[in-house]
Amino acid sequence: MTRQLTAIIERENNDYVALCPQLDIASQGATVSEARANLKEALELFFETASATEIQERLHNEVYVTQVEVEVACTARLVGS
Repeated sequence: MTRQLTAIIERENNDYVALCPQLDIASQGATVSEARANLKEALELFFETASATEIQERLHNEVYVTQVEVEVACTARLVGS
């Protein structure tokens, strides 16, 4: 059986951090591809070893990834703006 899960990947210094918000499991890698592969491996290991109860307790079936617009004080410095 397979299941589609969300992966959020962001750069952190010289590495990439990958997070699956449905299970709150994270991994990292030197590239986006490596971070994604490492997260997939961590998720598969979790499903292999976790009890049905633990999976049910940790699994969030509704996760929404979106953006919000907020006011930022003029004194704040934003990277990339």
